Amino acid sequence: MAEGLFGGLFQQEEDRLETEATEQAEMGAEAFAAALAADHAKYDPEVARAAADFLRHQSHLLQVQAGYLQAEQPLRLSNLHNQSRESELRHVAQRIRLATQLLLTLFVTAIGIGLLVMIYDAFTARSVIVDPFDTPPALASGGLNGKVVAGGLLDELTRLQAVTQSTSEKRHLSNAWTGDIKVEVPETGVSIGDVDRILKARFGHELHINGDLVQTAAGGFALTVRGEGILPKTFAGATGDLGKLTTQAAEYIYGQSEPSLYAVYLASVGRNIDVIAFIKNAYATAGNDERPYLLNTWADAIGFTGGTPSQTVPLYREALRLKPDYWTAYNNLMNTDLVSGDEERAWRDGKAMVAAAGGRPGRAPEADYVNFDLVSWNLQAWRKASIADAEAHAGVGTSTAAVAPEIADVDVRLHDPTDAEFRLLTAQAAAGDPSIDAVRHFVHGRIAMEAGDVGRAAAEMEAFGAAYANPVVSYNYIGYNCWIAPAEEAAGHPDRADAVLKSAGHYVDCYRFRGDILDHRRDWAGAQRAYAAAVALAPDLPAGYYSWGLALARHGDLKDAEAKLAAASARGPHWADPLKAWGDVLAREGRWPEASAKYDQALKHAPAWQQLRQAVAARNR
Repeated sequence: MAEGLFGGLFQQEEDRLETEATEQAEMGAEAFAAALAADHAKYDPEVARAAADFLRHQSHLLQVQAGYLQAEQPLRLSNLHNQSRESELRHVAQRIRLATQLLLTLFVTAIGIGLLVMIYDAFTARSVIVDPFDTPPALASGGLNGKVVAGGLLDELTRLQAVTQSTSEKRHLSNAWTGDIKVEVPETGVSIGDVDRILKARFGHELHINGDLVQTAAGGFALTVRGEGILPKTFAGATGDLGKLTTQAAEYIYGQSEPSLYAVYLASVGRNIDVIAFIKNAYATAGNDERPYLLNTWADAIGFTGGTPSQTVPLYREALRLKPDYWTAYNNLMNTDLVSGDEERAWRDGKAMVAAAGGRPGRAPEADYVNFDLVSWNLQAWRKASIADAEAHAGVGTSTAAVAPEIADVDVRLHDPTDAEFRLLTAQAAAGDPSIDAVRHFVHGRIAMEAGDVGRAAAEMEAFGAAYANPVVSYNYIGYNCWIAPAEEAAGHPDRADAVLKSAGHYVDCYRFRGDILDHRRDWAGAQRAYAAAVALAPDLPAGYYSWGLALARHGDLKDAEAKLAAASARGPHWADPLKAWGDVLAREGRWPEASAKYDQALKHAPAWQQLRQAVAARNR
C-alpha cells in the first residue's frame, strides 16, 4: 500500500520534486526515505503512520546493529592485532628464509671459488716440497729423525735461494708436514689438504724431494737424496760432516731443479769456474725456458774469468734470439761492447734496446739500461733505477755486483760526496764480490780529487788499480782504470800516469784524460789530437766533447769552447757538467741571462753540486 501511495504521489507532484530528487540523490537511502515520508505525511495521515512505523522499525534495526557492533568491537580489535602480529612474523620468517638462502649461496660460492683456486694452484704449482727422510731407529732415537734431516735440507735450499741474485721466478720451498688444512670433507674421511695434494700431484709441476740418512760401516753418514726426475745421489762423510753433506745435497737438488738459478747462485758467490762447468753439462738437457738464462750466466762467467768478447758475444746473442725480450742480456751485450773498447757500439745496442722495448720508459726495466746510461751520462736515471733495484731485491739488486757501490759511483759523478759516503757505509763486504772494496777506493779517490787532496786521491786510486786486476772487478767496471791517470798526474807521478794510459785500453775517458795530461804538460797540440781521438772513437757520446770544451775555455777560445760544450750537452742532455761549463763560458762573455739559464738546467740534474750552487749564488749577487 505504501508503495502504491508513493507511486501516486510521485505522479501528482513530479514537476515539484524533480529538482529536489536531484539534490536528494546524493543523500543516503534511509535519510532520503525519512525526508520523503515526512513531506508526504502532510497530505495523508495513513502515509504518516506508515512512515512512522517504518522509521521505528529502522530505528530498532539500527539499535540492534549498534549492539552487535559494540559486542564485536573487542573481537575485531583483537583480530586486527593478531593479523598485524601474523604479518610481522610472516615478514620475519621471509627475512630469515632469504638470509638462509643468501648464506647458503655464499657458502656454495665460497666452496666453488676455493675449488677453482685449488685447481688453478694445482695447474700452476711448481714448488719444491721436502718430504720426511728415512732414518734408522738408532739415529731417530738420538734426535736425527726424518723430519730433522729433511728440515736441515730445506733450510739449506732456502739459503741458496736467498743468496741468488736474479729476477727469474723462484720455486716456492716448503715441507710436507706443516701448513696442512685439517678439515675433512663430510662422509669421505678426506681432508681439504688431501684434496689439494691430489690435485697438485695430478695436474701440477711440484717436485717432491725425499731420501734417507744411514750410518756407514766406518761410522760415518751417508745422505741420499732423490726426487721425481732427479737421479738419486749419495753424499758420504764423517759424523761431524752432516752439515757439509746437507749443503752438497741441497746444491745438487738446486742445480737439478733450477739450473739457471743455481748457475746464478754460483756466480753470486764467485764460483765462476764452477758456473762454466755446470752449464756445459746442464745445457743440453735444459728446457727452452731455461736456456736463455743459462747462456747469459755462462757468458758472464767467461767474462769474469778473463774471457774475450769473441767468446761471450755469441752466447748473449743466442740468448736474445731465444728470448727477444731478455733485457738483461741486452745490458750484458753492451757491457761486452765496452770490454772490447767499442763504446759507440754499446750506445747503438742501447738504442736498439730502447726500440725493442717500445721506447723508454717501456717494457724493459730501467735497471737494465745501466751501461747505456753510463756511456750517455744519464746519471739520475741510472741512480734511480739502481736504488729501485736494490730496494726490490734485498738491498743487493740483481746485478752480479752489489748495487750500493754502484750508487756511490753515480753519486760522485753527480758531485754528491755525502750520499756517496752513505752508500759505501751500507755496502757490506760479501764473499765472492771483490768489487765492493775496489769501488770504495775508487769513490774515495774521486772525492779526494775533487776536494783538491791529490795525495790521498792518488793513494786511493792506486789501491783501486790493484783491485782492478781481478777480472770480476774489471768486468763490472770497464774502463774505470782510466781515472787513475789524472790522479797520478796531479800527485806528481807522470810516469805512473803514462803507464796507466798505455795499459788501460781504448776508451773515451782514457783519450780525453790523455788530452788533459798533455795540456797540463803544455803540449797543447798533442792535447788537441787526444781530444779529437776521443771524439772520433765515439762520436755519439758526450764526454770527449766536454773535456775538449773545457780545455778550449782554459785557453781562452770561448767561441770554440761553447760549440764543443753545446755538442756535449746535445749528446748528454741529462749531464750537468757540460751545462755548468757552458754557463761559465757564457758568464765570461758577459751573457748573464744565458749563463743563468744553463746553471738552472744543470742544477736540475746535479742539485747537490756545491760549485754549481756557488755559481748560481754569484749570479744572484
